[in-house]
Amino acid sequence: MTETVQAGAIAPAAGACVLGWFAPGSPEWHAARAAGIGGSEIAAVLGLSPHESRFSLWHRKKGMVAPVEETDVMYWGKLHEPTICSEFGRRHPGWDVRQAPTYGRGIQIANPDRELFLPDGTVELLEAKTSRDDEHWGEPGTDEIPVHYRAQCLWYCDVRGARRCHVAVLIGLSDYREYVVEYDPAEAALMRDAAIEFVRTVEADERPSIDGHAATYQTLRDLPEGLDAVDVEIPTALRDRFHAAQDAAWAAEDELTACKGELLDRIGTGQRAVCERQRIATRTVRDGHTYQLLPARTRRTAQ
Repeated sequence: MTETVQAGAIAPAAGACVLGWFAPGSPEWHAARAAGIGGSEIAAVLGLSPHESRFSLWHRKKGMVAPVEETDVMYWGKLHEPTICSEFGRRHPGWDVRQAPTYGRGIQIANPDRELFLPDGTVELLEAKTSRDDEHWGEPGTDEIPVHYRAQCLWYCDVRGARRCHVAVLIGLSDYREYVVEYDPAEAALMRDAAIEFVRTVEADERPSIDGHAATYQTLRDLPEGLDAVDVEIPTALRDRFHAAQDAAWAAEDELTACKGELLDRIGTGQRAVCERQRIATRTVRDGHTYQLLPARTRRTAQ
């Protein structure tokens, strides 16, 4: 059942309405998003999400795999959200920071963390994030944020009719930063078209291709039920491709281990390896004496 916008609020974009007020991750929240595409899902549709692939999202929309389970990162991010939003409000006196409902417009679903009502009568949005480090986060005040978060911000602005979305992030539990994503109608149109096409494939039962995303592999692991003690013949080309990839992976693993060893040797008692002012890897201490390298570049991984 839809609801009217609360008194004093600015109406959402044309065609959008309030679907309700749901706690993130609740059964009602999942139900409201089931037939549409949410802000955390549009990045997967575009192939930009580190957590979800088109393949895994497609199967979730078909009801063939369960909703994404809450991870420790998601849990702590949700726990810190009120504190981050409160800090944003403290730094912007005169801005009315309000809890936001779930909005819907066609297949578009928007769950912004907060709505910002400015003294000039305009509405903007706020997303609160946490991060272990500043990788993929640029200079504060810019729009240099992880690309999947940018997609989320634009999606929410498009539905809500907001001109910009602010992103407040707490990095390493002590480095508070703010960023601003301006609404771009052209980008939003491309995202809508991609979402419409994705939903069409779900309704037409057109499964996406298998890709190298870890979420795709995890989905394929979750789909079968039971284990039949039978042999299944596979094509020769797939066998050869698998063997070649396995050999390449072993060779790459050996080379990576050698490179990490040389990096540790070069770093010595230092903390970070840099090249031309770009961070390459960070040396961390575990158990008081065991050292390991954390690369600055990250691969897409499943939740």
